Amino acid sequence: MSDNKVLLAVNGTLMRGLELNPNMLAVDAEFVAESTTTADYRCWSIGDRHPGMIRFPGEGGEIALELWAVPPAGLGSILQKEPAGLSIGKVTLKDGQEVLGVLAEPWLVEGEREITETGGWRNYTGHHHIN
Repeated sequence: MSDNKVLLAVNGTLMRGLELNPNMLAVDAEFVAESTTTADYRCWSIGDRHPGMIRFPGEGGEIALELWAVPPAGLGSILQKEPAGLSIGKVTLKDGQEVLGVLAEPWLVEGEREITETGGWRNYTGHHHIN
């Protein structure tokens, strides 16, 4: 990863081969690796269009995600194109590393289907990664 790029964890439609992945590629973001969170996150399907993930220490599961190296200038562009209610916060990976990641605001998940037990958006939707 280049020194001037920021590591960003994504858990939904920004992942490879999915609907908003072109937003990552448009700012020259580079795929780094697949990973998972610690078992402290819960995930919901927001209208079956995208996921929303929130940290619940000690009450969640491991959620699959992708790590991307994003140019700092491109981070704003990616965020502006994200659905309302999603924001950037700190996400703890299974290996203990803390990185920036896409998280949901609590209001976004109210009344939505929880999908934590599936382990993530790809498992829930059946959209497996594209190399």
